[in-house]
Amino acid sequence: MMDMNQYLDIFVEEAKEHLQQLNTSLLQLEKNNKDKAILNEIFRVAHTLKGMAGTMGFVKMQTLTHHMEDVLDLFRNERIVVDSDMVDILFECLDALETYVNTVSLSGQEGNEEFQSVLDALANILGTNKGKKKTASIENKEENPTEEFKPVSEKLRVEFNQYDANVIRKAFEADMNVFEIHVELDQGCLLKAARAFIVFQILEKNADVIKSVPKVEDIEDERFDLEFTVVAITKKDKEFFVNEINSVAEISNVEVTQVLPQHLDVETEKDDNSTEAEISGTTDKTQDENQPVVRTYKTNKTVRVDIERLDTLMNLVSELIIIKNSLEASFENVDIDTDSIEYLERITTSIHDAVMKVRMVPIEQVFNRFPRMIRDISRELDKDIELHMVGAETELDRTLIDEIGDPLIHILRNSADHGLESRTEREKLGKPSVGNIYLRAYQDGNNVVIEVEDDGRGIDASKVRRKIVEKGLETAEIVNSFSDKEVIDYLFKPSFSTAEEVTDLSGRGVGLDVVKTKIEALGGMVEVDTVWGKGTKFSIRIPLTLAIIQALLVHIGSEKYAIPLSSISEIVNVQPEEIRMVREQEVILLRDMVIPVVRLNKILEVPDSLEDQKNITCVIVKKGDKLSAFLVDSLVGQQEIVIKSLGKVLSNIKYIAGATILGDGNVALILDVNSLAL
Repeated sequence: MMDMNQYLDIFVEEAKEHLQQLNTSLLQLEKNNKDKAILNEIFRVAHTLKGMAGTMGFVKMQTLTHHMEDVLDLFRNERIVVDSDMVDILFECLDALETYVNTVSLSGQEGNEEFQSVLDALANILGTNKGKKKTASIENKEENPTEEFKPVSEKLRVEFNQYDANVIRKAFEADMNVFEIHVELDQGCLLKAARAFIVFQILEKNADVIKSVPKVEDIEDERFDLEFTVVAITKKDKEFFVNEINSVAEISNVEVTQVLPQHLDVETEKDDNSTEAEISGTTDKTQDENQPVVRTYKTNKTVRVDIERLDTLMNLVSELIIIKNSLEASFENVDIDTDSIEYLERITTSIHDAVMKVRMVPIEQVFNRFPRMIRDISRELDKDIELHMVGAETELDRTLIDEIGDPLIHILRNSADHGLESRTEREKLGKPSVGNIYLRAYQDGNNVVIEVEDDGRGIDASKVRRKIVEKGLETAEIVNSFSDKEVIDYLFKPSFSTAEEVTDLSGRGVGLDVVKTKIEALGGMVEVDTVWGKGTKFSIRIPLTLAIIQALLVHIGSEKYAIPLSSISEIVNVQPEEIRMVREQEVILLRDMVIPVVRLNKILEVPDSLEDQKNITCVIVKKGDKLSAFLVDSLVGQQEIVIKSLGKVLSNIKYIAGATILGDGNVALILDVNSLAL
């Protein structure tokens, strides 16, 4: 008995990809329930999952997907019309399959859950098909098999366009054989592309392949079920290919049909997409010799890599950067040729950039889960909601991708539940009945910005002011002196909400403190802009990566600290008398801007800091659209640093985002600008 545990990781990864495709296709099906291509794609995914589950011995998954196939077959044959309720059931199937896959991922087994309610729902759909057309159709085929099916030798599986026909006629003139070769793989075949590769090797040695269904690229990427068909021109006979291909392991059936002149008598139409996709390098040969050319079969060009291996590689690159910094420090005061050091720096930077590109993945992996979520919320709240996604191709570090999903889910639910008005309310306000949520992502320098915007009711600043006073957070006098933006920022305070009632989905403000904490833990920040009656926009700004950054090293007393360069606006020198006190807060005036002062030596409790300097160095940092002036003793310089975690024991230390090892071997703490800035 073959040990299938070695294939568990492959099964889980591939199953998740198929389930994501199923999710996307179901959303498309609900919008266009008559699209046969979408139905065929859903059927293909269900069929593939059934085969995979059966191979691995996951009987419950196999049973569920088998019943899904039966229902989908009714849809494809137009015996039942697909509606939203039926799509709901298919989504329940999807959820059940995801549960099975997640259980397999954790335990190696599919678990004991039967999902009987889902199976019953599928059975009910099958039970509504009272006409039993399927049975009648099967009986008719058995009674009169020749009415619908011609012998294999008379009917081909593939269709020829005009170009194919011309190539085949040239082959006939040269007394060559033309065969349609149909190959079926075993149900338990785990490496479909590898088996297909061996078949293509046999064909390329003995024939010229002029057509493939599905396309060769799809076969390479395993985007096919368990069968494929090719058309080949050869001098070999039929039996040769039957015997050779049948000798390949995990091949269950081979059918070789000779293409005859009468197959070309039917009208053929030129297919613009087939010429380049199915035949490679035909231009030169067809012009010179009018002979078909073999399409070279290539192995898959992508590989799956465990994220832990990438983390190890990144750690090694980090160590390389530390050594490079150490060498630079060692030769700082030595008169030597620095070309080698500069070359090492260029190579190190190139390696770092290459590793970072490997770790970067499209944010689409996060965005893909949201259309289904908004669709379910829309039906639950009886609202018409349209989700518009832009910039899903924007790339982000793999570790950040895993962390950004939950905050976005919370913000999107807030927008759908409390941001958008009901259908009736929108009509009274003269708005379209369909509410819109816009999810955007784009790169801005070394950061990625993610925006969630709705065209709903917005946030009532006056209501927030009342809540602040009612909760005793501030006096009415102080609250009235706040700008609307300062008032809205109170939504991010713990347990602060303006919702009159908290729903199962969300309460505007409930949990936004958790969102803010999560984003700031990633080195990012979140802001909210709102216009009452028009809508609300949440903006999240996070760094592209948390591994290696450019930083400014500064002295505070005898200690060195690092400030991320992306947070620094500028550096200025001020005189002690230029620091003034306004409402019990030290500030400086810079180009008519009042900027609060942060004395890092006091906050960080550095005892030997210089406080009586004649010129005070201020590092102006930005937190959103706000500026703060960090007072430091002196500047060390800009440096590429490697961020190291402080570990679990020191993980909750305020004001510190991590640490880095300097070129001289000492450790410098990295300041958390978001928690220090005022």
